[in-house]
Amino acid sequence: MMKKKKKEKTLENSRHKKKAKKNLNVYAKYSAIAFQMFAIILIGVFGGWKLDEFFNFQFPIFTLILTVLSVILSIYYAIKDFL
Repeated sequence: MMKKKKKEKTLENSRHKKKAKKNLNVYAKYSAIAFQMFAIILIGVFGGWKLDEFFNFQFPIFTLILTVLSVILSIYYAIKDFL
C-alpha cells in the first residue's frame, strides 16, 4: 500500500514538472516574439529618422513610412510564428 502511494506521488510530481516546463517554453516563445517585434519596429523608426536627417526633410516622411512598414512587418512575423 505504501509503495503504491509513493509511485502515485512520484508520477504526480513528474506530471507537474512536465507541465511547468511546457509553460516555461510557452512564455519563452511569446517573449521572444515580443522582443522580435520591438527590434523590427525600432530598426524601422531609427532608419527612417536617419534617412530624414540625411536628406534634410522638414516633414519626417521616411520616419512615417518606415514606421508603418516595420509595424506591418513585425505583425506579419508574429502571426507567422504563432501559426
